[in-house]
Amino acid sequence: MWAAYAVSSYGTWLGFGAFPLIAILVLHAGPTQVAALAAAGRAVGAVAAVPLGPWVEFRRKRPVMIAMDLIRFTALMSVPAAYALGLLSFTQLLVVSVTVAAANIAFNAAGGAYLKALLPPEDLLIANGRLESTTWTSTMIGPPLGGAAISMFGPMTTIAADAVSYLLSALGIRAIGGTEPHPARTEAPRRRLRAGDLLEGWRHILAHPTLRPLFFNTIIVNGLIMASEPLLAVLLLGHLGFTPWQYGLAFAVPCIGGLVGSRLARRLAPRFGQHKVILSAGALRACWSVGLAFVQPGVPGIVLIIAVQLGLVTCCGLFNPVLATYRLDHTDPGKVARTLSAWSVSSSAAIAALTALWGLLAALTSPRTAIAVAGVVLLATPLLLPRRENVPRSTGERAASLT
Repeated sequence: MWAAYAVSSYGTWLGFGAFPLIAILVLHAGPTQVAALAAAGRAVGAVAAVPLGPWVEFRRKRPVMIAMDLIRFTALMSVPAAYALGLLSFTQLLVVSVTVAAANIAFNAAGGAYLKALLPPEDLLIANGRLESTTWTSTMIGPPLGGAAISMFGPMTTIAADAVSYLLSALGIRAIGGTEPHPARTEAPRRRLRAGDLLEGWRHILAHPTLRPLFFNTIIVNGLIMASEPLLAVLLLGHLGFTPWQYGLAFAVPCIGGLVGSRLARRLAPRFGQHKVILSAGALRACWSVGLAFVQPGVPGIVLIIAVQLGLVTCCGLFNPVLATYRLDHTDPGKVARTLSAWSVSSSAAIAALTALWGLLAALTSPRTAIAVAGVVLLATPLLLPRRENVPRSTGERAASLT
């Protein structure tokens, strides 16, 4: 499972930014269309994924993961195929973007539920830390390699590589072997999903006294960070005259912090407790982004970006695996897929909405001002973190601890 995750993660980051390049260079799309491609794909994909949570919940997870990998492979491979035939259109890029976004959410929901069933609770943090470190490694290595491949062979090459990575991921998951029991329903058996099933994940999150504030904190923090990224690209590449390799370097080097943070997670959480690590890392990760508003041209600007991003990424690398483990620990097995799906859908929708809102703010003011406002708002997000943690683990784990 780790190998399958790694190959698809490297493929994703290898193809990072290929869709906007294709829209601009091949289809001659303007800024509005490129922004729509980024925001609509994530937002519509999130809406399309809403019914997938309960659908995934009551099915074996490995077949779902394989199916989502094959869907992503087929969708992405349709882009170079249509280009080769001279049939590629902006509409197709939108459809592919939506399809991949929805499949991502379903895959992650199934993957989290499968991981919880695969490992004992004491090993979940180690596994999540390794997955987190893989994410940051691929983030550091993938975009520079993808940029080189695009320069040499064009953006279709990285799209095809990304597609093939999902095919290899499906083969890896298939190679796990063994049998997976069909999930038992905790509710009364029925053939069709009810409307209430669609909301079960949100009900669990909002009724949980610790997951609820973590949920709102996470979607706001992630949304503001992601909303600032395109504005920072405009500021650095357009206004301050950074070259593409300087821009790539400024965001690749700090990914080392993700490796450091994910390695620290499995040492600090057992020693200080999950809640203290989440509270500390969650507060610290909100303190960095405001520094990006002060970036200047030249070497000092690069150094500032690397320092700010290094601090941010290190805190995120520590926060994310501990949060992922805490979320699994405090969710019953029969609700994991719906909870993770609800979390991902909300996060994607928030990122799309905040990206659009901050794009409008940048148009009315300037990219630097919008980045500064995002940084200031982030400083207030630690107020959403839970101050106390007195909630027991999920029902199934409490029962297991009593036997």
